[in-house]
Amino acid sequence: MFYHVSKGRSLLVQGDYLTTGELAKRTGLTLRTLRYYDHIGLLSPNEHRPGSARKYSIRDVERLQRIQTLKYVGLSLEEIQDILEAEPLSEVGVRRSLEAQLDVLQRKIEHTEHIVHAIRKTLGTLGDGPSWDRFEALIRAVQQQENWAEQYRTSTRLQTRIHLYDKFGANPQGWHRWLFEQLELTPDARILEVGCGDGTFWQRNADRIPEGWRVTLTDLSGGMVEEARSRLCRAPSPFVCLQADVHRLPFHEEQFDLVLANNMLYHVADLPLAVAEMHRVLKPEGTICASTMSTRHLQEAEELAISFDPELRVLDDVIHRFHFDNGTEQLSTHFADLRLLRYDDQLLVTEAEPLVDYMTSTPMNARERLVGPVLERFIVHVRNLLKQAGVLRMTKENGIFIGRKHS
Repeated sequence: MFYHVSKGRSLLVQGDYLTTGELAKRTGLTLRTLRYYDHIGLLSPNEHRPGSARKYSIRDVERLQRIQTLKYVGLSLEEIQDILEAEPLSEVGVRRSLEAQLDVLQRKIEHTEHIVHAIRKTLGTLGDGPSWDRFEALIRAVQQQENWAEQYRTSTRLQTRIHLYDKFGANPQGWHRWLFEQLELTPDARILEVGCGDGTFWQRNADRIPEGWRVTLTDLSGGMVEEARSRLCRAPSPFVCLQADVHRLPFHEEQFDLVLANNMLYHVADLPLAVAEMHRVLKPEGTICASTMSTRHLQEAEELAISFDPELRVLDDVIHRFHFDNGTEQLSTHFADLRLLRYDDQLLVTEAEPLVDYMTSTPMNARERLVGPVLERFIVHVRNLLKQAGVLRMTKENGIFIGRKHS
């Protein structure tokens, strides 16, 4: 069914199509730009047939929006094409794509503000005479560019994983809210999180943070730190955000009442060294909270993938470094009174696309093998399984080790 596109209406209603000229008029892009995108294969109308006018669908417009935002951030057309081919937008992925774009734009704003501050500082000191240091610092500020393409990919994949848990988790409380309740801290606590990611944990508990808390968020990824800073570290705020390596924490001994490591210790290269560092910065009798999963977590997703292709892999093997069965042993060298608290949950998956998006977001080979026609066949495979079963039940075993610092 077709509808007229008229002034005052949304750009497209499902079932609508726009010609190249109509799309140019509605978006403000030039015909030359749209034709060039078509020529290089960046935006080729799905409804185009040889000998007929090019007609753009709502999916094409969604793709165009991503192209223009990523171009604005500073990516080349080649980088954008690589991203769009590697991570095609599914029917349910629009929101996650927009959230990832927002995250990258926020970091771009932070970087721009940093440059503006550097220029203003330089302007304020011009009357003091020539200075090499002044202009060297300004040049360094301008040169400190992020890898925006990789930051977009990172944000998209993180949003994809969070979305799967949020949408299909059976426990209505939610992991982040439950985890917060396990912290058991005084109203004036000093807290360190290692591997804070994008700050989602704190953002989802912002309404419950006591005024007296002081929270230091650290991550090895500069992009993640900037994202957490843009979300949380706006004055007045209890948060400080720093880029730091858990192997070499830039803090004095006995600074914190609690160290939180939320689903990150299995990524650490030298776990004993990281555990020793967390012990060092904790106050006497300070608390360690280290969350992880069991080795059975989402095993059904791996089995589903193998049922389609025996060589397909979804779950990251790094979980074997730190999980339910070896976590006590890994932490007991520096912490006492360790106990494992389990979060009661499972995934009840009723839609194919979010699950497939999750699978292709992991660092295993599903990202490379599930592309193009193979990806389309795999989605059909998952849909058929859902049609037979009604719901796909998946093991979700998260928990947290809590212990006290050895004196």
